[in-house]
Amino acid sequence: MAKQDIEIKTQDGTARAGLFRPAASTKAGVILYMDVFGPRPALDQMAERLAGHGYAVLVPDLFYRNVPYGPFDPKTAFAEEKSRAALSALSGGTTQDMTIRDGSAFLDALAAEGIAGPIGAVGYCMGGARALNAAASYPDRIAAAASFHGGNLASDSPDSPHRKAASIKARVYVGTSGIDRSFPPEQSARLAEALRVAEVDHVIENYVGMAHGWCVSDHSVYDAAGAERHWKRLITLFAETLG
Repeated sequence: MAKQDIEIKTQDGTARAGLFRPAASTKAGVILYMDVFGPRPALDQMAERLAGHGYAVLVPDLFYRNVPYGPFDPKTAFAEEKSRAALSALSGGTTQDMTIRDGSAFLDALAAEGIAGPIGAVGYCMGGARALNAAASYPDRIAAAASFHGGNLASDSPDSPHRKAASIKARVYVGTSGIDRSFPPEQSARLAEALRVAEVDHVIENYVGMAHGWCVSDHSVYDAAGAERHWKRLITLFAETLG
């Protein structure tokens, strides 16, 4: 699938993004919310795979307010003091509210490319919470939202996605690492209860034996079998909700 580099005007500046279109007709649009290491070939490959199933996939740079930055090697970035500090500054300085505001521009960018109708959202790592918050913030546009090894989905923070469960109309899938300090069992239980009370159609699945980051091929903890299981769940979710 050919990648089209585009620029998206937001309230805070200009975000670079990659747009991946299917070779044949487009079923629907999908926003892929990046992990903390930013847009790179591994995420492009994931977008290409989704495009192969008929979806137009937008991969925006959520850290656009701080360009230039990186690049980062996911295998070593947190082991090196300089890159670890840079990543912490980027993720801490890009709030949920910022990404929620950006969501309107991302949806408009898809519409400007002729991609109308229901939209899917999927996020990895820090992108997981952002995908769920996007579903809560744009309930009339986003019909399916998925998080994989997302952290802080039901934390004590005021911008935690579980607090907005009542606004979600999308079908939700959450795939969690077997052991994940950023999303411990008590948060999983809190998220499940919030989604249940809000009557959100949802599944929370624990990938036992998988570590945080198992879905993305350039992570040191990448697991091929676990990644394929994630693809099966994600493609089924989108097929059943987006067409």
